Amino acid sequence: MPDNDSANADRRERGTAALTRIHGERGIGYVAALREFAPDFADILVDFPYGDIYARDGLDPKSRQIATIAALTILGDSRHELEIHIASALRVGCTRTQIIEVIMQMAVYGGFPRALTALAAAKAAFATADVK
Repeated sequence: MPDNDSANADRRERGTAALTRIHGERGIGYVAALREFAPDFADILVDFPYGDIYARDGLDPKSRQIATIAALTILGDSRHELEIHIASALRVGCTRTQIIEVIMQMAVYGGFPRALTALAAAKAAFATADVK
């Protein structure tokens, strides 16, 4: 059985690979900036969501981003995270139509104000993508 340090290193490696695959250099830069003032939280962010969940084989990156956009839309107070995940959804192959459709569907469950906030995040993410 691997020791705890080895298991944590594997988890961090999986997490970093998944983070890079989904968010690219933007994700790595975000974690590096976070690590400067909250290093333990940066490690948890890489290890748990990316090393344990996003790195799993059960869903492809595109499906995971659709699920993430739906969840963040329902939360209603995560515009910054929505913009990041919408940009990453485009990066992994989601279309703008798919992103808008999932947000529209969430209006049924989370309400129009949350969907409108998510659509504003999508508009900003699309505009940023158009500049690049």
